[in-house]
Amino acid sequence: MAPAAAARHHRSSALPLAWLAVGVVVYASLYPFTGWRWPGGAPLTELMALPLPPYRNRFDLWANFLGYMPVAALIHAAGVRGGGRSGLCWLFTVLGAATLSYLMELTQQFLPLRYPSQIDWALNAAGAAAGATASALVLRLGWLDHWQRSRDRWFIRRSAGALALLLAWPLGLLFPTPMPLGLGPSWSRLQDGLMDLLVDVRGAEGILAWLEASPPPLGQLSPLAEAIGTALGLLGPCLLAFVVTRPGWRRAVVGAGATGLGLATTTLSAALNFGPVHALAWLTPVVVPACVLALALAALLLRAPARVAAVCGVVALSAGVMLVAQAPSDPYFALSLQAWEQGRFIHFHGLAQWVGWLWPVAALLWLAAHLASREPLDA
Repeated sequence: MAPAAAARHHRSSALPLAWLAVGVVVYASLYPFTGWRWPGGAPLTELMALPLPPYRNRFDLWANFLGYMPVAALIHAAGVRGGGRSGLCWLFTVLGAATLSYLMELTQQFLPLRYPSQIDWALNAAGAAAGATASALVLRLGWLDHWQRSRDRWFIRRSAGALALLLAWPLGLLFPTPMPLGLGPSWSRLQDGLMDLLVDVRGAEGILAWLEASPPPLGQLSPLAEAIGTALGLLGPCLLAFVVTRPGWRRAVVGAGATGLGLATTTLSAALNFGPVHALAWLTPVVVPACVLALALAALLLRAPARVAAVCGVVALSAGVMLVAQAPSDPYFALSLQAWEQGRFIHFHGLAQWVGWLWPVAALLWLAAHLASREPLDA
């Protein structure tokens, strides 16, 4: 199947993933979005030329090069799958990525905590060229056609949004969660953030009084509540995957893959926060029974119609969000946050936290839109 025909047959997941990658780049480039000021004494021509860096370590160099590779690869793939010619898509991708990088470096000069440089821009552009070239090579070798045929066998036509959400799910798990696999906004953190945001705002006294009078979260979740929350945290993504996966053994493979990815990402998060020695510290006595329960419930829906899986997914995600919102603050949250803010993840931790907060809401909205669609859910 030609790329253009494939694009017409399927809604490509490359496009939403490309937009997500661009959003990640913008967020990581401009975080923490505070302290904006005009560089003192710097003429406009000097700002446009970009300065040389005061220092750079090997991690920064590789991060700048590798950071733009997936962005460019996804943009190029999305362009080709949209019917564009590979050569023109390559050119526009590299030029567009280089322009985006230049604008980010230029804007960083107005942030006191960022250090823009010509070298960063050059590395970003080189990474974009490498990513677009890799995408063009994949297309040339026919790997995209192979993926398209496999996707036709495994997933329904309207699967792009769900697949993009499933790929974003591990990013949210990298930030410390109130309970294992429990994504969603924690009311205590949300309450503190809103109060800090509104404390000096005129006319917000009523909202502040309501926030202060709001009942606090539970002092401690019972083992049963923690087990249910963990099970729902795993079951929700599995059911989202089931909605777009052909019924039967393929759902079993996808569910097992999602389970392995979630557990591996949670282990990586613990290792990043507390060190490799404590990589399995999140594995409390209730986690294994909770995962077994989630997999048993998922097994009952291996052959269920897509609409049934979608309704069950809405219930699981909603209940999981309610439990996470009532969970007390993680006793290790302050330590974890300090590690993320002071370490190499300073420009990444906020993004992971927002993904963790918003992912269940985005998945619920996708499932609701899917259920409301007039097209057959299994088309």
